[in-house]
Amino acid sequence: MTYTICEPCIDVKDQSCVEACPVDCIHADDDDRMLFIDPDVCIECGACEPVCPVSAIRQDSDVPDEWKQYTQINADYYKR
Repeated sequence: MTYTICEPCIDVKDQSCVEACPVDCIHADDDDRMLFIDPDVCIECGACEPVCPVSAIRQDSDVPDEWKQYTQINADYYKR
């Protein structure tokens, strides 16, 4: 289980979650439209979730069906 950044982050990219993360597992390049969580580094502490101003961060098991693809999108970001 890990955390996933979902659709509400698109074109927002608020950095509060980056600052809250104790293991530096949230990243994006300047040209990316959203932030991404590295599932291999995330320690599932949940520090990022409450600071997200658009409620884009969810634990994998709590990602709504319409955003399920974002779990794979986050993982794929770190495979490139």
